[in-house]
This record gives sequence, structure tokens and C-alpha cells, in this order.
Amino acid sequence: MERHFDRELGELKTNIIEMAQLTAESVSRSIDSVLNRDSQAAEAVIMGDGAINAMENAINEQCLRLLALRQPLARDLRLITAAMRIITDLERIADQAVNIAERALELNQREPLHLPIDLRYMADLALEMVRNGIDAFVKQDPQLALQVWQRDVEVDTLDDAYIQKLLKFMLEDTPAVMRAVHYIIIIRNLERIADLATNICEDIVFIVEGKVIRHASEGSASV
Repeated sequence: MERHFDRELGELKTNIIEMAQLTAESVSRSIDSVLNRDSQAAEAVIMGDGAINAMENAINEQCLRLLALRQPLARDLRLITAAMRIITDLERIADQAVNIAERALELNQREPLHLPIDLRYMADLALEMVRNGIDAFVKQDPQLALQVWQRDVEVDTLDDAYIQKLLKFMLEDTPAVMRAVHYIIIIRNLERIADLATNICEDIVFIVEGKVIRHASEGSASV
């Protein structure tokens, strides 16, 4: 019975990793759709969102079934309950990717802007946080999870600085206002992706260590 339960937990982890990889790919494509003006990539992100939503529903049902039938304890219980939060955050990350892709479709119909920000840097940082968060889950590595969690402050700083620069840009170039608004929305989406990646990392620490760091400050948390 225990060996069968272990197989079921293994299947759960595999399904979460598959969903996480699809989500990371969706974020990567959405970023490419903006930076490379690739409308095909944007459309692929939008079309692929349904598959990620379906995976969330299936994994959630899997978790509920394990809770009801196996009545897990200790770390197994933490894994299953945290898994339900993780897949919700993954689905929300995918939604942010869709939002970025929709902005790209609008922007790609207009002349490109020469922006006073390094959008590539912020996008790469957010995507790296998602990928490293997935890696931390695969390895069940709370130290790596904490490193990702601590990087969120850098994304928050970029978010504030870039929006201020874009607001100034809009005052100086009024014909570009609507396009610049799209970029502000994209920046907000990237900041939200980073936030959701930190949520996932908090759950990894909880699974492995049983510690709750969600309301700790970045400088004070340790595992």
C-alpha cells in the first residue's frame, strides 16, 4: 500500500513538473512575441492556455483524491496541499503570459518604439525565477527556492523604475502614449509573474522544511 502511494505521489510530482514546463514555455514565448515582434508566438501562447487550464483541473482532482483516500501525514500532506497552491500559481503565471501576448498582438501592428528601459533584462529575470522555481521543486531544494524568492525585490525595483521612465517618456512623446501604455501593462505582468514564482518557492520551503516564510521579509528568511 505504501509503495502504491509513493507511486501516486511520484505521478503527482511528474504532472506538476509537466504543467510547470508548459507554463515556463508560455512565458518564454510571450516575451519573444514582444521583443521579437513575433505575432505567431503570441497566438501560440493564447491558443495553448486551455491546455494549462485543463492540467490545473486534472491535478487538483488528483490532489483531492489523494487527500480523501490516502489521508496523508507530515511531509506527504504538505506536498499535496502545497501542490494545490502551486498549480494555481502556475495557472496564474500562464494567464500573465496570455496578457503579454495580447499586448504583443496590439503592438506588432504599430511602429516599434525606442524605449528608455531594458525590457529584455526584466523579462529574462522573471523567466529565470520561474525556471529556477521549477528546478527547486524538481530537486526539492529549499536553498534554491529561497534564492529565487529573494530576487523578487529586484523585479519590484525594476517595475517601479521602468514605469516612472515610461510615464516621463509618454509626457515627451504624446503620439506614443497608447503603445507605451501597453508596455506598462507588460511590465506589470512581468512583476506579477515574479511574485507568483516567489509564491511557488515559499511552498517548496514549506514542503521540505515545514516552515512558513510567506510573511517574512526577504532579508530575515532562512532555511
